Amino acid sequence: AAGWPGLRASLAPVLGLGLCGVPFSGPDVVGGGGRDGSPELYVRRLQLAAYLPLLRTTAQGAEGGPWEHGAEVLGHARVAFGERRRLLPYFVTLAHLARRTGAPMVRPVWWAAPEERALRDCEDAFLLGDALLVAPVLEAGAVRREVRLPRGRWYDTATGRAYEGPAKVLVDAPLERIPVFARAGAVIPVCGEDGGTELEVWAPAPGRGGGGLVVPDGGDGADGPEVERYSVTCAGPRIVVRRETEDGVREPSRPVRVRGLGGSGGQM
Repeated sequence: AAGWPGLRASLAPVLGLGLCGVPFSGPDVVGGGGRDGSPELYVRRLQLAAYLPLLRTTAQGAEGGPWEHGAEVLGHARVAFGERRRLLPYFVTLAHLARRTGAPMVRPVWWAAPEERALRDCEDAFLLGDALLVAPVLEAGAVRREVRLPRGRWYDTATGRAYEGPAKVLVDAPLERIPVFARAGAVIPVCGEDGGTELEVWAPAPGRGGGGLVVPDGGDGADGPEVERYSVTCAGPRIVVRRETEDGVREPSRPVRVRGLGGSGGQM
């Protein structure tokens, strides 16, 4: 469907397909003229698609690339594509887990608590795996939006601010980004500046722990790579990350970056 109603309607099929065993899907990011020619709408479509399993751009007629909408839109597109690239190790992990367990890559916010009616009624946000909550902007002119958070501590990934759920929060959503929240204690594989995979760890809430799974990209082949399991604990003021193996607990072999400590990132 065209226009802003089409953008809002595009999320439900992705969630539904995931729950029905089809984890890899996503709406086209349509560019060009006609009813879908708004630069703002193009940016919001692209920002949503950047956090969905399938990201594909298409054109109406002979035009349709982000450069067709001017320098500002092109800059916002670079940010969206950059975040997509940074999260590729996480998408790879979720794809492997979907094949092995059937858990969808994109999940409704009630995934971990289906008994909570308020979460079941939430149709304008979604979970990417169990670590990220994505709240796309689905209305024209919106620069702030309300987000319903499930139980637990969640960090605004743009500002590092922590919020306690369950709650409704009002957060900034400027044209250059959409609100994304990370679950406290999450371990997220991301692409580092050197192109290798590093672990982005979000500080657990006081007295709590965390962890996560990482499935490295093994390239082509029938056999899937080994699942790496990580735990996160607090040792006084320090956040301790360990890899759990059949032979015991080891130091992570990948670089670790801890976020959520006083609103800024830190090295471990």
